[in-house]
Amino acid sequence: MSSLIASRRYASALLSSAEEGGFLDTIVEELKQIRDVLNNSRDLVHVLRSPLIQGDKKVHILEEIFRDSVGQKMHLFLSLIAKKKRAGLLPEIIDEFQVLLDEKQGVLNADVTSAVALSDLQVSDLVSKLTASTGKTIRAKMKVNADLIGGVSVKIGDTILDGSVSHQLEMLKHSLMTDAV
Repeated sequence: MSSLIASRRYASALLSSAEEGGFLDTIVEELKQIRDVLNNSRDLVHVLRSPLIQGDKKVHILEEIFRDSVGQKMHLFLSLIAKKKRAGLLPEIIDEFQVLLDEKQGVLNADVTSAVALSDLQVSDLVSKLTASTGKTIRAKMKVNADLIGGVSVKIGDTILDGSVSHQLEMLKHSLMTDAV
């Protein structure tokens, strides 16, 4: 079974049980804490992915690290994935959990790249327009890239809305080259 499929299954099971049990908000917060720890400790990620370290040892490591920061339900989940030899997938499980949660809540992630930093009002206006056109809540991640010359480029999933000046110039160049031939 591929790691993506396994990650999605564990994330889906965790999401379902958290919703049914009424502790979704708690799980979301605990997963954020776990993600922060994993992002700040490459060694921990390597240990969890190591086939040389037994599942029981990984259970013990996870219990020690998260003893005071997560609840019993999360401890049970961490113990389960360690015993099933899936502890190395923990970062991917957390990512898939967020994707599934976003889908369920109608949230789309948009990567917005602009030539200059946008003001809060411009960001708010852009997000409002994207929300109106998609019918979903937009979570915008802003980036600046001076190579765009001007305008913005928005990527939502596989869709790219490119209104940058550099893109418009490239399209004009392509059009002129095609017409000249």
